[in-house]
Amino acid sequence: MDQADALIMPDPMNRQIASRLEEVALLLRDQGAGAYRVNAYLRAAAVVRSWPEPLGDVFRSRGLEGLEALPGVGISIARAIRELLMHGRLPMLDRLRGTGDPVRVLASAPGIGKRLADRLHEELGIDTLEELETAAHDGRLASVAGFGEKRLATLRDALAQRLGRVRAAPVTVGPAPSVTELLDVDREYREKAASGELQLIAPRRFNPRHEAWLPVLHTQRGHRRYTALFSNTARAHERGKTRDWVVLYVEDGPGEHQFTAITADHGPLAGQRVVAGREAECQAMAR
Repeated sequence: MDQADALIMPDPMNRQIASRLEEVALLLRDQGAGAYRVNAYLRAAAVVRSWPEPLGDVFRSRGLEGLEALPGVGISIARAIRELLMHGRLPMLDRLRGTGDPVRVLASAPGIGKRLADRLHEELGIDTLEELETAAHDGRLASVAGFGEKRLATLRDALAQRLGRVRAAPVTVGPAPSVTELLDVDREYREKAASGELQLIAPRRFNPRHEAWLPVLHTQRGHRRYTALFSNTARAHERGKTRDWVVLYVEDGPGEHQFTAITADHGPLAGQRVVAGREAECQAMAR
């Protein structure tokens, strides 16, 4: 092989990333996502596979903007490529496969064992190290027993060092969607799940027989893309809410939101669907 041939040979890491993007596209297609979204991942995979420059070099020299500048690679897919480059895994792909384990991810943080990771995941809804870092700064961790200021400072420093290479600047997200929109997606998911219209996946947690029981919905409202699933958390199982609580993941381009829709069991909204943490807005909407 001469030097010219070496320059045009696909980079091995590029090929691996392209395979992950293709897997995302195929899972999205099988789970009923829109053709535009499926094709976007397929086009990006084709570009990445044949790109002459290693994407690792692109990211090191030009950051996220360099990845986004690739033909057919927008901000959402650029962020996915960044995750694969920096961590070797893609949380979105884990969700699509039904194999995500947020407790294991949280437990990998300094000073966070499995028991505490379980509490943070169940009580605060934290799934990723990035969300843990945010919670360490916005006051939520301070409300958890055992988190004094010294421990919080240590965790903040450790996460800053660990995650600092992932982004040169904070990732911004658009405005949170309205409760009306969230509850409409919740309605669509529950109706289609009840009628058997949705693809079933086999979640990794609390599923010793590896049964495909969890319906997944991919839908869109304007520019926002949603993935909806019943909650498969320990608390949902303990309280018998695995067919009531619905987790909504919202991609709005530059970032991702996560919400949970539930049936209120007390107060003025008892028996009605609400978005956890946004009950006041739900009550105002119901007036």
